[in-house]
Amino acid sequence: MPAWLQTLFPFLRWFPMTRATLRSDLIAGLSVTMVLVPQSMAYAALAGLPVVYGLYAAALPVAVGAMWGSSRFLHTGPVAMLSLMSAAAIAPFAIPGSEQFIALSVMLALMVGILRLALGVFRLGVLMNFTSHPVILGFTNAAALIIGLSLLNTFINVPMPRSDNFLMDLSAVVAQLPHAHWPTVAFGLAALVFLLAMRRVAPRVPAVLLVVLLGTAISALIGFEKNATVPVDQILDAPAREAYQDLARTRAELKSTSERLAALSRDLREAERRGDFLPALEVEQAQLEAVERTLKRQLNNQRIDAHGFVLQPVEEAGTLVGYRAAPPGEGGWRVTRVDAGQVVLARGGQVVGEIPRGLPAPSLPVVDWKVAPSLLGAALVIALIGFMEATAISRALAAQKREKLNTNQELIGQGLANIVGSMFHAYVVSGSFSRSAVAARAGAQTGFYAVVSAGAVVIAIFFLTPYLYHLPQTVLAAIVMTAVFGLIDIRAMIHAWRVQRADGAIGLVTFLATLLLAPQLAGGVLVGVVLAALAFLIGTMRPRAEVLGRLPDGSLAGAFTHDLPPLSERFVVLRFDASLVFINVAYFEEAVRNAIASFPKATAVLVIGNGINRIDASGTEAVKALATDLKTAGCTLMFSGLKKQVLDAMERADLLTVLGKENVFPNKTVALERLARSEAAPAMP
Repeated sequence: MPAWLQTLFPFLRWFPMTRATLRSDLIAGLSVTMVLVPQSMAYAALAGLPVVYGLYAAALPVAVGAMWGSSRFLHTGPVAMLSLMSAAAIAPFAIPGSEQFIALSVMLALMVGILRLALGVFRLGVLMNFTSHPVILGFTNAAALIIGLSLLNTFINVPMPRSDNFLMDLSAVVAQLPHAHWPTVAFGLAALVFLLAMRRVAPRVPAVLLVVLLGTAISALIGFEKNATVPVDQILDAPAREAYQDLARTRAELKSTSERLAALSRDLREAERRGDFLPALEVEQAQLEAVERTLKRQLNNQRIDAHGFVLQPVEEAGTLVGYRAAPPGEGGWRVTRVDAGQVVLARGGQVVGEIPRGLPAPSLPVVDWKVAPSLLGAALVIALIGFMEATAISRALAAQKREKLNTNQELIGQGLANIVGSMFHAYVVSGSFSRSAVAARAGAQTGFYAVVSAGAVVIAIFFLTPYLYHLPQTVLAAIVMTAVFGLIDIRAMIHAWRVQRADGAIGLVTFLATLLLAPQLAGGVLVGVVLAALAFLIGTMRPRAEVLGRLPDGSLAGAFTHDLPPLSERFVVLRFDASLVFINVAYFEEAVRNAIASFPKATAVLVIGNGINRIDASGTEAVKALATDLKTAGCTLMFSGLKKQVLDAMERADLLTVLGKENVFPNKTVALERLARSEAAPAMP
């Protein structure tokens, strides 16, 4: 088979398949499906979307990612971290769960896919080298904590505000603990205990699928969902009725404002295409955006206030006449939604509800050109973070199975998965560690197992969704919590601190910055990357440069670090552990001059240059000037152990002539012997 054909269609390397290979992939694919279906629904809820969009993301994107990726084990699909990042990126522009929010989520998937595809085509996978391990550690630990805690409101069945400060939102949820729905809490705790126990007792059993089946069955049997829809005028308690009416008015006003903004944006784009300048429309747009932000904050507060009212039914002659405030300490009905003069009250827990059957017809995502530029930064960070996660998984599995990995091809596969997925209403997808590990453990032989799992999800969408109506939302929250809390690795951060204090500090600052800037998780990564870059620059500007002495065993070590006597009063040996480039040549000169100042009788300075990997124009000029100055002062500058590329650069710059070729030695042993015999220095003891 021609190599170019396999490059264009990487999945051709799966063939020919033996019966044993096909059987292994079928078993692995079905094993992954048992985890994929419940996980995808849980992660969709985390992304602020109806659960069916998780199933869409678990279908075609899974197959495309496997067919055009590089790893035969990596399983593409919804993942917790990117689900939260997607929700956080879109929250400023739309209400979670709304049609606009869904459209923007799909558009974001398209943007992420295009960026990843471009990075792969232009072979820019090396960009991940700019993200250091401490940054990844700090970010992953913080993101896992944020993802888990962001589901606390679902776990106790109270509303959560969606603002630009996660910690404030979390405190608002904690403040509502007295309003918690305790049957929901019991369901969630039972699911958590079951999942954790199964992980310890029977790790190979599909515990996620079992907890979904059990949770759904128990919910249906006990009637976990208890809802009632009544006209707002049947709310007899005046403060509650006013709170519900205020909530409905604000929601309607926000919807109207958002629609006016969308229409205004279309008019402005049309005007720009015509070349017209309409400042009045731009002013109106800015005013409407300010109103929209105010209404969103107001809606958050009103949702919490409205949920605080507990009602109980009032009957006369066996006929329901309305609802009034329940006595303090008693349970009752709480509002879940107010719309068109109707109030939806709930006394039970929240369930998944009706899930549409079938796949949506393929269509190009609607691109909102007003919002797209604002989402570009988030899309790039999501593209890189998702690739970082997928690459880490692929490398770990490739190392175990001694498989060759092409990171740029993986970028292409992930990019195409998101692009194709966006045409079928899927949101952002990436590589999943848990599902990839399940596949490897189940004996997957080729990426065909992922195609099998995608096909099984499609079958579930067409035939099984009605049976998931009674699945409690808190069970989905427990599934996500057990998945992400396992990512928290405090020991690794402590280890980084012990190895290198600077790395530990960078990881800790990244962790804290991610928490403080949440839900905009990208900000924490950027803070960590900047700190890591600064630490690298500082280390490059001021590398290790030590005057050497001799240890009792005869080896050389830092004289001041180990409190060693100097090798001689007549010459100084200096080790310089970095390339000689523009950013540190001043420090090199300073180190040499300080060494000479410490040994005023010295007539030679030997620089052990084994750590000098290159020298640039600034370095050669600085060394020339330094050698000339030292020669004038009666001191000779010498080098030993220089690499060929450094010697070649010195030759081209005519630096060896200035130094004197007799003062450049192949290694430190020859140099020290020469200095010991030299008339400029007494023999070594």
